[in-house]
Amino acid sequence: MLKVKIFDEEHERDLEESLNDFLRKIPEHTIQEIQYQVAVSTDEDSGVYCFSAMVIYKE
Repeated sequence: MLKVKIFDEEHERDLEESLNDFLRKIPEHTIQEIQYQVAVSTDEDSGVYCFSAMVIYKE
């Protein structure tokens, strides 16, 4: 059975840490795909970043 795990963080290092923590818990051969995305929203004063990743794996 395929499963999906989604990660969403405001900083790339937080995403990296969360993703690595999860990947340590599952066997490497169960990983089917990892997708990565960055979204940016800006206004006059600041920008907001959203770093996300999706892991598709077999259970």
